[in-house]
Amino acid sequence: MPISEFEHARVEKLLNRFCEEQGPPTHVRNQLRWGFRVEPTLQTVELFEVRPHFRLEGKSIELPVAKASWVKMTKRWKLYWMRGNLKWTRYEPCPEAKTIEEVLRVVKEDAYCCFFG
Repeated sequence: MPISEFEHARVEKLLNRFCEEQGPPTHVRNQLRWGFRVEPTLQTVELFEVRPHFRLEGKSIELPVAKASWVKMTKRWKLYWMRGNLKWTRYEPCPEAKTIEEVLRVVKEDAYCCFFG
């Protein structure tokens, strides 16, 4: 069962605030900004960096940072980070979280420097 419309709106609001507050300063956002994608049918949330393409002027690229998947059976979010081999890997310091707020707190703390280097 997909994420409800109410939960989808709540998650988007939290992610929007997170990207605004924790993201790069406003004076560099034309060169680097944070974005997110919520997929209600897949029950996933993805955070990514958006940068200008290094060769194609006017194009931008998305670099994955973190991904969280809702598991309805356990009522927990599974947290992943993107490895250098471009595969999503469970984040070992905190592989699961009860709430999306906890997921964002763990991403912000980034204890193992996996999300933002």
